[in-house]
Amino acid sequence: MSQNQENITFKSLINQILHRDCGIDCIGLSGSDTAFFISRLYSEHRMPFIVIVPSQKQGEMFINDLSFFINESELNVIHFPPYNILPFKKLSYHNETAAKRISTLYRIINDDMPLIVVTTVSALLQKLIPKQEICNYAELIMAGEDIERDHLIAKLISGGYVSSAIVEEPGDFCIRGGILDIFSPLYPDPLRIELFGDTVDSLRFFSAATQRTIKLIKEAVILPAREVILKKESIAQIITRIRQQASDLDMPVTMVRDVVDIIKKEGIFSGIEGLIPLIYPKLDTFFDYVPDNANFVLVEPKLLENIAIESQEQARINYQNACMERRLCVEPDSLYLRWLEVKEKLLHSKPLAVKMLSVLNESCDKGMTFQQYNFSVINNTFISEQLKRHRGDERHYLPIVDWINDKKRFGNTTVIVCSNRARAGKLESILLPYGIQAKFVDSFHHVKLNTNCVYICYGVLSSGFVLPDLSLAIITEDEIFGKQHRKVKPRQLIQTEQLLFEDLKKGDLVVHTEHGIGRYDDLVKLKIDGAINDFLLIYYKDSDKLYLPVERMNMVQKYLGVDGIQPDLDKMGGKSWDRIKKRVKKSVEKIAGELLKLYAARKFNKGYAYKDIDSYSKDFESGFSYEETVDQLRAIEDVLHDMKLPIPMDRLVCGDVGYGKTEVALRASSIAVNNGKQVAMLVPTTVLAEQHFVTFSERFKNYPFNVACLSRFRSIKERRTIINDLKTGKIDIVIGTHSLLQRDVDFKDLGLLMIDEEQRFGVKQKEKLKKIRTTVDVLALTATPIPRTLQMSLFGIRDISIISTPPEHRHSIITYISEFDDVIIAEAIRKELKRGGQIFFVHNDIHNIWLIAEHLKKLVPEVRLGVAHGRLSEDELEREMFKFMKKEIDMLVCTTIIESGIDIPSANSILINRADRFGLAQIYQLRGRVGRADEQAYAYLFIPEESVLTKDARKRLKVLMEHSDLGAGFQIAMSDLKIRGGGTILGASQTGHIAAVGYDMFLKLMETSMSELKGETVVESLEPEINMTLSAFIPENFIPDIDQRLSVYRRLAKLTDLKELSDFKAELIDRFGTLPTETINLLLKIMLKVLSIKAGVKRLDLTEQHLLLYFSTAHQKNPFGIVDMIVSKQDRFKFTPDHVLKAKLSKGGMESLLVQVKNILKEIAQHVNG
Repeated sequence: MSQNQENITFKSLINQILHRDCGIDCIGLSGSDTAFFISRLYSEHRMPFIVIVPSQKQGEMFINDLSFFINESELNVIHFPPYNILPFKKLSYHNETAAKRISTLYRIINDDMPLIVVTTVSALLQKLIPKQEICNYAELIMAGEDIERDHLIAKLISGGYVSSAIVEEPGDFCIRGGILDIFSPLYPDPLRIELFGDTVDSLRFFSAATQRTIKLIKEAVILPAREVILKKESIAQIITRIRQQASDLDMPVTMVRDVVDIIKKEGIFSGIEGLIPLIYPKLDTFFDYVPDNANFVLVEPKLLENIAIESQEQARINYQNACMERRLCVEPDSLYLRWLEVKEKLLHSKPLAVKMLSVLNESCDKGMTFQQYNFSVINNTFISEQLKRHRGDERHYLPIVDWINDKKRFGNTTVIVCSNRARAGKLESILLPYGIQAKFVDSFHHVKLNTNCVYICYGVLSSGFVLPDLSLAIITEDEIFGKQHRKVKPRQLIQTEQLLFEDLKKGDLVVHTEHGIGRYDDLVKLKIDGAINDFLLIYYKDSDKLYLPVERMNMVQKYLGVDGIQPDLDKMGGKSWDRIKKRVKKSVEKIAGELLKLYAARKFNKGYAYKDIDSYSKDFESGFSYEETVDQLRAIEDVLHDMKLPIPMDRLVCGDVGYGKTEVALRASSIAVNNGKQVAMLVPTTVLAEQHFVTFSERFKNYPFNVACLSRFRSIKERRTIINDLKTGKIDIVIGTHSLLQRDVDFKDLGLLMIDEEQRFGVKQKEKLKKIRTTVDVLALTATPIPRTLQMSLFGIRDISIISTPPEHRHSIITYISEFDDVIIAEAIRKELKRGGQIFFVHNDIHNIWLIAEHLKKLVPEVRLGVAHGRLSEDELEREMFKFMKKEIDMLVCTTIIESGIDIPSANSILINRADRFGLAQIYQLRGRVGRADEQAYAYLFIPEESVLTKDARKRLKVLMEHSDLGAGFQIAMSDLKIRGGGTILGASQTGHIAAVGYDMFLKLMETSMSELKGETVVESLEPEINMTLSAFIPENFIPDIDQRLSVYRRLAKLTDLKELSDFKAELIDRFGTLPTETINLLLKIMLKVLSIKAGVKRLDLTEQHLLLYFSTAHQKNPFGIVDMIVSKQDRFKFTPDHVLKAKLSKGGMESLLVQVKNILKEIAQHVNG
């Protein structure tokens, strides 16, 4: 029971905590004030604190708040997360979650500084690997010391590490000759150990993104990657225990044999952590790890108890289901603590119970005495509501001014928390006219209490509060301006260019610039004149073979065509390829010509020059609840700049779904309506129209403008009214489908037309748009990626703004890969339903999608599901999508139709069946459907065991799915995009032409035509042929993985600069160790290629005594510049009748010859291109 409801001062409570003889109820704390309280306790007493929160989300929020209040140098806060899935499934626990848990447990045992550990009640219930096991496993690696390599590798495998081609996630390791890369859970970056014999020659951290060294270190600790360590000597006993358990459960013998075989062959398997009681006869609990002097803080104890009891019940049901399905499992009591045991341990520790309200008869335990302390904390709900009500008024910010003045009157220190300088500057400009001067500070650490000052403090806090006891008042920018979505700390970008060309697999079609479409077969070694080199073997029609030297890989691109159209192989040296190219070029020139004509017509037409509307626009901008990315700001500036010009705007804004194109449209609309003009937004589907209508209505609700939506979802009467109001000018902004282009739709004064995904409209509609384009401002939006090169060639014909920076508020997506498993699916669906979310289930086969939907309904009868696929009529499809958008259905079972389009923030779980059948781009596009809100998103990729996907390819999918901040996401989408409707940006449908030559060649022809039309000289890029008797390749024992080798060759072939080459050489040494002779030769060959390009040389032949150079005058600014050089050194140089330069070389070894050739090429470059 609680006693002594005291109102002692905050300071005296902090002093009393240390000498308490019972638990303390802290009443009245409910937001960031809890973190403030703990921060003061920690700063005062420097003791360990274990903070138990109801959910992981609250845990993350608490840690962020704590980081605001405690100085960074003193902050020692770590998170012990729960696992996101229940045990007894063929599903690996998430590797990053496992890494966080292992790292936290090790730090609790070993850190000298007292820690603040934040965890959830469900994490507290789970029994853990014995403490001694982690301590015994931890391996200290020191530079200069010897290690047993084979012993270390065996140890890594026993600790759950997985061998992989590139180390980029916790738990990965990779061996390349004398280099060992390991991602130990203890560090944010992976380790690279370089060995010289058995000695650690160097030890360094490297970046998972670039694979390059970050810094050298002297020592590092390797921890297990999973919470299970399978020691060789224990395996026999573990197998005995598994067999005994299986016998008790009456499991089929074949299933047991499978489990035993996996343990014998591979060791750790998916889901082994759920069977941890069979690995260790006695487990530890979280309490065994925690130091004796730790203080437990229970946030909302009653809620914790409810969650614990619910978790217990869930564990019991999960166990019963596993028993019924005769899967290997263990009794819940051997895997989890009971809540009563946990409660007893907690009460024994005399905890601090943090509660918002004091509830009669509610105490942690009836027989336990708790002292109660009431905090007089005032939250900011009232001031927040006041500001909300006044938003859009002229005296919008008066309530905050009165609030600050009121606090000052009572002698409070007032702190306004701002996340960035722009917001802080805005606040300063609001407060100054009212005579309020604020001091700027970089962190809360610099705020002086009891000073009656107003501070603007940089940082992020979940909520503000007023604490009269300490004369402290804190308010956040969200409470003043409305909720803002915060940046999530970006995870490292993963090396995306390593995803591109090595996606080339045997049998893939490729396009050679000169020979056309062929079939890639393999990377082969050929010995020519005693020298060994690597070649790409490509087959053409009639089994003709082309051996392409790897350093000329730029000559081929992977063929990207059109779904369902399979091209024929070309004849090598035949004329068909040239004929096809000419035909496509002709068509492309026509499109380019039309674009130019349209562009010229616009330049002569007079448009409306919009005027700035400063006060309104600033206010409107602050209604955007995200922080703009640099790209987004640039796009907004481009659009507003175009609108202020007296000629009609025609700009295309290109950015992936969710990258913030809508905000660009909103800002443009705001300028237009404030200038008295009408705005129309044309979208391809009714669902998108409704979605945009909601967004626009919300943003303009405090302004005197009317927004309407014209679509099939409106009744005939409503449509008539809207059409009439457009004529009379009553409606300022209208959003609609192609019905906006009908004859009966007239505007009083249309100023801005915005078009979303123009390529999805029909020919008639596009013709109508063409007419409108020359008179009003047009802003087109698209999510189709546009390559940078095409963008450049369109410069001066079509104005384009690209938003390629992903929004930083997105969480990464926790991804699981498994076989199709009903138990996993049911749990994933129920988990999402429980938090009020929605689910996408992607099944890309129309023939049996209804069967899958029925099966899912049987699995989870309570789920409301709908089915959407491309064969439904437009009406049916839109109806299903609309229901999903309105939350009338919980789960959409669909084909990849969801790739393009709708934004549903509440859909945060995506289940993808047969993920092995999707290209990287499709996976990338699908992942963009979830993880849009502040909730953690989950993805489940189902891949059958018999799938041809290698371990590394599965990992690729997982990495691509997880990392939301793939900077090269656009490039990935490009690299593998099966172009729908082709050259979308160019208007006309080009499907046939793209299929004929492949997407890359089509773009190349497009770029050439554009440049020629603009009167620019077009020069093909030079790919010199280098012939010399030198073995130049990358040996398999240097880079064992063929994908990696292809990737390195690809990057080498693209180099055009000697500095880039020297950086790349450093990278190879850093990543793979000392270069073999053949690889050094390859780099020398690339050096000659780079110098040949600069000198305009298309072919170089090097023999023992002579150098022959064949020139391409098109690549020389001054071809005759070489004459002076030859005349002055006639004894060394001469021209043959067929214009080949022959140079005599001094005798010497290969090194001496190469130095001479290098100098000759440099000299020629100086004369012809200097």
